[in-house]
Amino acid sequence: MKLNQFESLLLDEFEEEKFHLPVHSHTYYELIYIVKGKGIHHINDNRLAYKTGDLFALSPDDNHYFDIHSSTRFVFIKFTDSYFSSKKNLYSDDMLMNTPEQFMRNRVLKENVLQLGDDCHTILKNTVNNITAYRGRIDISTSPIIFFQVLSIFGLLKEAMEKMQLDTDTNRFDNSQLISYIHQNIYYPDKVQTKAVAGHFAIAPSYFSAWFKRNFGLTYRDYVNNLRTRLIEQRIAGRNMPIKQIAHEFGFTDESHLSNYFKKRKHIKPSAFGRADQ
Repeated sequence: MKLNQFESLLLDEFEEEKFHLPVHSHTYYELIYIVKGKGIHHINDNRLAYKTGDLFALSPDDNHYFDIHSSTRFVFIKFTDSYFSSKKNLYSDDMLMNTPEQFMRNRVLKENVLQLGDDCHTILKNTVNNITAYRGRIDISTSPIIFFQVLSIFGLLKEAMEKMQLDTDTNRFDNSQLISYIHQNIYYPDKVQTKAVAGHFAIAPSYFSAWFKRNFGLTYRDYVNNLRTRLIEQRIAGRNMPIKQIAHEFGFTDESHLSNYFKKRKHIKPSAFGRADQ
């Protein structure tokens, strides 16, 4: 069962003695605060005992449900990729590679109940209360006040993880690893799509293109197209492979597809390029 959400930010608060949903996943992200109650939160293959004051972070495709042992009041803060990506002007460039969405995909958050100190518990409770107080009074998805309140929750999550000596590093690669991946998979169009590469390195797709251009000085699409075109040129210049074979090697549907692609970028057909190079 997969739940969909189209609004960029929604708040939901309710109390139940039996959770109203079976095992399910979402197309959006959820911060779940336990106002009161206790039970077991099943996240993927993990069983996490929860109590009053606990906080959980779920990303799209996480499977979960609650086994309630004592009547539980929940606050759900639900948002889509567009919630943060539409507010780039409100935070620094450093967040391009440490976005809240990316942070919430950290598997450590699905394997542990975060231990918040008394001070953090108080701050978290007050922050959640501040957020829910605005519900129904304004368009919360466009409110800078709500945005910074939500953002502050991620600071509490990171602080709790660091105190528990849990891994908060969501950027486990350097530029050379990324370039190596692209060069190894340039022959497979699906694997070098922006979404696929971002997913491989656990980067939010909405930020990957901006980060790539900032680090490499050209767009990701231009880099991939330049690399693919250069390799095709080398194949043609070598005169050892027919165009049909080159098309197959680089994942084109046929010779015509390759010819149109090459002509668009070099303003010459592959067959003519081979003759011009003689």
